[in-house]
Amino acid sequence: MYLVNSHKRFWACALAVLLLLALAPLARAAETIQVTDLTGRKLTVPADPQRIVCLGPGCLRLIIYLGAQGKVVGIEGLEKRFPDGRPYYLAHPELGKLPVITPGGVPAINNLPDLEGVLKVRPQVVFVTYLQRAKADQLQSLLNIPVVVLSYGPFASFDKVMYDSLLLAGRILNKQKRSQEVVAYLEACQKDLARRGDQAKKRPEAYVGGIGFKGAHGLESTDPNYLPFRWVGVKNLAASQAKHGHVMLDKEQLLSLNPRDIFVDGGGLALVAADYAKKPEFYKNLAAFQKGRVHLLLPFNWYTTNLGTALADAYAIGKILQPEEFKDVNPPTKADEIYLFLTGKPVYTAMAKRYGDLGGTPPFLQGVKK
Repeated sequence: MYLVNSHKRFWACALAVLLLLALAPLARAAETIQVTDLTGRKLTVPADPQRIVCLGPGCLRLIIYLGAQGKVVGIEGLEKRFPDGRPYYLAHPELGKLPVITPGGVPAINNLPDLEGVLKVRPQVVFVTYLQRAKADQLQSLLNIPVVVLSYGPFASFDKVMYDSLLLAGRILNKQKRSQEVVAYLEACQKDLARRGDQAKKRPEAYVGGIGFKGAHGLESTDPNYLPFRWVGVKNLAASQAKHGHVMLDKEQLLSLNPRDIFVDGGGLALVAADYAKKPEFYKNLAAFQKGRVHLLLPFNWYTTNLGTALADAYAIGKILQPEEFKDVNPPTKADEIYLFLTGKPVYTAMAKRYGDLGGTPPFLQGVKK
């Protein structure tokens, strides 16, 4: 009799445990938290949602930095169509197997997505960047799904509001520790770059061209406030022509600046190469081309700021212009260290295969006699 009762108690306990295990995810899914997004909207969202989508420039990148790509159930068409130049996507090509929910891209900025496409994948939360408050309210009303607006700040820049976005998404996705680690890592890299730059006896000067801004551009396309230059204390010669934002110089302005060192952003590399083939004499009148001091950088303005690539570029610039202060740095190795931490995989080789060696001579100039 005792053995029979013991047997019954065992199976009753086992059944209770199984029931608790089965109900735990449902209970968790029913939990909600209160948050405030980057537009100031107060929202009630599921705690630790398991099904999310990302809309807008750089939104998917932030979620991958948090290591939450496994929760993504659909992606924008742009992510699939143009994988080159975006390390977060190169590190996770499996995302390409997910259904396309909306086209994405520049035309989609501050516009409503394909509602049917979003609803088909049944997300619990929609994350979106560059969507104004009223549009976010409208989208949330139409979908009947919480819409959380994240932000990078102004295009083609780095604003610490990105940290707020990471911390907010980390709280919603139960990735608080990871979000804090990412913010700390990004801050540490910037402090390291600044420390090395401050040790230089003389502030170096340089020019960067081929900067992408809502599309690819040639050598005359530049940014007076170029992020990697600023991080390492390089004087940007373009700042004498304008102080802020994207700038298109003319060839005469570039000749008058006549930089000793020119960096070419990989995003504009093909256009620079094509223009060089058409007008070689112009380029040969520039000191940097005469002396073989033209250097390749990887593009970081690709669906807004790829911060990992911007940091990798800054280390390469420091290595070239401040070799003593950066003597312990190997740019490809450093790039892979950054990519590994942020995206989970060292994808420098894939980036270099597409654009060329970071800090090296651009491919179109290799073999050209000085």
